[in-house]
Amino acid sequence: MRAARSERDGLARKKRVVTMDIELNASAEPRSPLGGPGSGHARWLPWPPVPYYICPKCKERSVDVDAREGFSTQAPACRHCGFGFLFELLDDYYPAPDTGLLVTDQERRVLAIGRGVFELTGFPEADLMGRDVVEALRFSDAKPVELAREWGVRRLGEHVSIQTRSGHEKPVVADVFPAYDDDGGLLVALTPRR
Repeated sequence: MRAARSERDGLARKKRVVTMDIELNASAEPRSPLGGPGSGHARWLPWPPVPYYICPKCKERSVDVDAREGFSTQAPACRHCGFGFLFELLDDYYPAPDTGLLVTDQERRVLAIGRGVFELTGFPEADLMGRDVVEALRFSDAKPVELAREWGVRRLGEHVSIQTRSGHEKPVVADVFPAYDDDGGLLVALTPRR
């Protein structure tokens, strides 16, 4: 008798919780339980979203739960090519095979270049290191880089042109990502336009 009563009470409690949840969410817009952009995933998923990382050198993508290497306090390094740091992204990003990645500091100075930059621009790493990325590559429009740096927003699919080492104008698609850590900076992805 006691077991039946406690089971009945438990079902009634569950029914009340479900009813209250439906009433609370009835006024809200319909959302996917799996999350996604604009779906309120932080409210629906029982865990925080996992950050995405990309290696600026080899373009290898990865996920990491705590942004630490093992039990240490060091930031994660690339497990594919051994590069010293990974760049954190808000959403997963799939660069094209011929995309070149550059990492800058808060002042737009180039810190690292990856595969594809030399092939795209003709500049070796030594010629770009420490220089302002907009001035070094002579961007036709500095607005995407400035907006990402100043406001911390991604700028995807920006059609600009750069000047190669030989002096030729090259049309590219620029994707600019702000850094989400304390150091700031940018990840600039340049893909030749077809």
